[in-house]
Amino acid sequence: MSFSMTQRLRVISSLTLVSLLAACGTVPTQNEPAGKLQAAWVVLGENGQAIARAVTTNTACPTLMQDGVAQPMQIRAAAATLPVRKTASDPVDSKASAFPVLTCDAVLPASTKAASIAGHALPLPKAVTQKIVVIGDTGCRLKSKDNYFQSCNDSEKWAFREMVETAARFKPDLVVHVGDYHYRENACPEGNKECAGSPWGYGWDTWQADFFSPAAALLKTAPWIVVRGNHESCTRAGQGWWRLMDPRTLQAGRDCIAEQDDQGGDYSAPYAVPLGRVGSEQAQFIVFDSAKVPNKPIAKTDAAYQLYMEQFKAVNKLAETADFNLFIDHHPVLGFAAESKKGGELKIYPGNLAMQDIMQTLNSTRLFPSRVQATLAGHVHLFEALTFSSGQPVQFVSGNGGSSLDTTLPTPLEATATPYTEAKLDHFSNSNDVGFMTMEREQQSWKVQAWNKQGKLITECRMQGNKTECKAMK
Repeated sequence: MSFSMTQRLRVISSLTLVSLLAACGTVPTQNEPAGKLQAAWVVLGENGQAIARAVTTNTACPTLMQDGVAQPMQIRAAAATLPVRKTASDPVDSKASAFPVLTCDAVLPASTKAASIAGHALPLPKAVTQKIVVIGDTGCRLKSKDNYFQSCNDSEKWAFREMVETAARFKPDLVVHVGDYHYRENACPEGNKECAGSPWGYGWDTWQADFFSPAAALLKTAPWIVVRGNHESCTRAGQGWWRLMDPRTLQAGRDCIAEQDDQGGDYSAPYAVPLGRVGSEQAQFIVFDSAKVPNKPIAKTDAAYQLYMEQFKAVNKLAETADFNLFIDHHPVLGFAAESKKGGELKIYPGNLAMQDIMQTLNSTRLFPSRVQATLAGHVHLFEALTFSSGQPVQFVSGNGGSSLDTTLPTPLEATATPYTEAKLDHFSNSNDVGFMTMEREQQSWKVQAWNKQGKLITECRMQGNKTECKAMK
């Protein structure tokens, strides 16, 4: 077959265009066939290091296109079915965790201007982070021990995806998840149409259904800071946490595979993520792993007490490196929890007593070092905002991301109500609408707003230095 000069030029032009598109990351690379890529996103780790991460059903990692240059990605975790181990569920309600996927990693230098994986553009961190979305406690609860099976098939009753799509329209620079991504621990009962067909257990299919598929819009929009919740401890979804989520290197012995290694897998050191400087103020998040913290004080002879003591000492040192620090973990140090009793009475619980006990040993009654001006958490399935006239930092709880919601607390609370014996409550508001928070940096101040899943404003706060003022919106 022969070609005319015009046909040859068209072929050459087409090949050149394909090459340019591949360099820009807008077409699949040869080692990543269409449909093989399951997820691609950016997670921020220690010192704000950006890491490109991908999950694929292919037998090799996809190529990362970085500023027009192809870069190899490294295998973080190979496809595997992990053996059954002791879990938080009864043995009859447990099974092996299947991960028929590769998880791949690549470090993104701070100088990176554009990056993509198999034609999917990656959101890159900005030198100065100004708008942040905060979400938490997002999965669909399926739990045999509680005989509780949320309606995962009903987008109104499990509204995580709708909330995500609303939050993505805010175009944040950063997304923070305060923990508890995974809730589908046990099988949906036969005949229950509300959750029929749902995957369960701790493997990839459940992670995909509970988090990666519904979170897609926000994964495309901005880099993420991921905080570990109690649902990601080793006896629950810890294997997936280490394979998929945590920004640090995956290491044998802290991967939650062998029960005898759980002390290594259940505790990890705090780290800081810088947010850049606005005016004279350098701000940062301090990320703390509270996955295994109990609600009651820990005996000083317990190994966990010493572990947490050293970690809170590290928090104090990290706080010295920035002017404005936001401490984030899963369990609220200074928030409330509520439980409806069978008789209809509402039992109100204070903040986490184990952390309070250790923190006051280091920092007296303020609990936090002086440069920590705010603390964020989840765990309680509400939005909460608490400010104090006794000097403790403002506490925000963003645990209303879609999992079964808790009972709201009455407002105003009784005059003596406090989440910590030495704290005097100044403002308290809460909501059990499914929703999210935004935090927006301004000159020398922060605007913090809580929104429901449709984008209706619930509460607004202003933070400046150690002073925070909040008001609930009507």
